[in-house]
Amino acid sequence: MASNRSVEDERAGAEIVYGQEVCHHHTMQLLEELGFPNGVLPLKDLEECGRVKETGFVWMKTKGPYEHFFESTNTLVSYAAEVTAYAEKGKMKKMTGVKSRQFLLWVPIVEMTMGGTSRKKVTFATPMGIKKSFPVTVFMSEEEKQNYLEKKDDEKTADS
Repeated sequence: MASNRSVEDERAGAEIVYGQEVCHHHTMQLLEELGFPNGVLPLKDLEECGRVKETGFVWMKTKGPYEHFFESTNTLVSYAAEVTAYAEKGKMKKMTGVKSRQFLLWVPIVEMTMGGTSRKKVTFATPMGIKKSFPVTVFMSEEEKQNYLEKKDDEKTADS
């Protein structure tokens, strides 16, 4: 019973949306606001999403657990029916519901961050403190990549 109360307390004052399209849009807005590329959290069949702005607590519920293979990183990731995290600019911490297949083991992912001030890498951390980073572009849509490359070209031109 106490755990149910803490879940309710954690979600108190939340903005909650329902339905696949609305939840997808809500999730993309959140990722953009935090500075993450759209493809970093490829949740499908979303049914409910919530966010408590005061604490940063977020959750995304899907129709059921599923796995996603990131070809560009050669990584298999498992998503539970509910993924939760505490979100802040450039970081999602205390994540639950996400596991990565490493060798023969499923390893929980508890944090993802945008690496450094340049934000060129996304770093994933396990509860044991082991981290793995990938270029931000591997999680970007084609449109995001184009905008990212144009921005980098503009920055190079400005520096010249």
